[in-house]
Amino acid sequence: MNLNELLSDYLTRTIGLSPAWGDWLGIIGGLLGLLVAAWLANFIAKRVMLRLIKRVASRSKATWDDDLITSKVFDRLSHLAPALVVYLLSSVFIGEGELSVMVFARFSYAYIALVAAAVVDALLGFVVMCARKSPSLSDKPVNSWVQVIKIAVWLFAVIVVIATLLDRSPWALLGGLGALTAVLMLVFKDSILGLVASIQISALGLVRVGDWIEVPKFGADGDVIDISLNTVRVQNWDKTITSIPSYAMISDSFKNWRGMSESGGRRIKRSVRIDLGSICFLDNDAFDKLMKVQSLAPYLQEKQQELVDWNRSRGTDDSSPVNGRRLTNVGTFRAYLSCWLRQLPATNESMTFLVRHLEPDEYGLPIQVYMFSNEQRWAEYEDILADIFDHILAVLPEFGLRAYQRPAGTDLLLNLQ
Repeated sequence: MNLNELLSDYLTRTIGLSPAWGDWLGIIGGLLGLLVAAWLANFIAKRVMLRLIKRVASRSKATWDDDLITSKVFDRLSHLAPALVVYLLSSVFIGEGELSVMVFARFSYAYIALVAAAVVDALLGFVVMCARKSPSLSDKPVNSWVQVIKIAVWLFAVIVVIATLLDRSPWALLGGLGALTAVLMLVFKDSILGLVASIQISALGLVRVGDWIEVPKFGADGDVIDISLNTVRVQNWDKTITSIPSYAMISDSFKNWRGMSESGGRRIKRSVRIDLGSICFLDNDAFDKLMKVQSLAPYLQEKQQELVDWNRSRGTDDSSPVNGRRLTNVGTFRAYLSCWLRQLPATNESMTFLVRHLEPDEYGLPIQVYMFSNEQRWAEYEDILADIFDHILAVLPEFGLRAYQRPAGTDLLLNLQ
């Protein structure tokens, strides 16, 4: 006998109530008993067991159990206790064959399915947390794959709930989804595109968490902080966050600076424009003056001897500097820059190194420094770059050169005076 029948029999035989009143009060008593049992199960699960688990986790030295607590795995598991009591004990408290038992059983089973999906969701969140702490997985789009699994889990849970409430087999409902394929593709279009993009991003290693990327179309310029199923989140240098659709990383172009980080160097590519009117041959006074520059003296001696031998072998008339080959101030300046830059500790000598002329135009002759610095950190890199060009601009007068500067108001006034 169940609690409902026991209570009904007691009320009818002992107290003397009519069978109808005894049956109704028995059902109500059984329902109240079931609710009290569910409340007790919920109290024990949340107030006793859950607190005990959290206390044990806080005292242990391991971190994975703390991550389980943070992911709320045990919090969601605790919701199973009252639902299991209702599902398993409804026939004990109310009785077999009662309509209320069937209703309680179906709704409690549907609730158990949803709670189970929530527990799996929390466990997958725990997996993502562990992956982010793993050196080998921290830069992989694990979150994208986990989100795909979450969608599948929740979709299956919803199907189970609907099948339970309709008293149908879940597999029969799954078989009927073929007709809804077009609708599902429309609803989950972004997720499907994101899934395909995530597979390509992961397989080709296009983007990883921590990469510095530039996506001009979306105004993104900063570090990748998250790669999910639908979006790639970038924290820009001004600390704003830009969300980019995952499939845009496949369909549109972007720049990834990871190669620079892995190469061990950062490129310096900047020019100083020389006033064309200041370029001339080196005379004896200028030559003697520049011979005092320690890093330049070996070059001047070797180059001067080379030119003397070349001119002598061809019987060049030295009465005019136009005849034969001569040292120029801009050529000597370029040679000085090469010698000086190679001596800097910040120069990465294993990578491309050039000091070259670019095509002259109405703004003068560009002398471009194309090299790589050992320093990749932004602030330190900018300091090195500034120091190099501070020095370049300061030594120009020593070679009789002037930097080109577009005339401004003050320049025009000085010329008029």
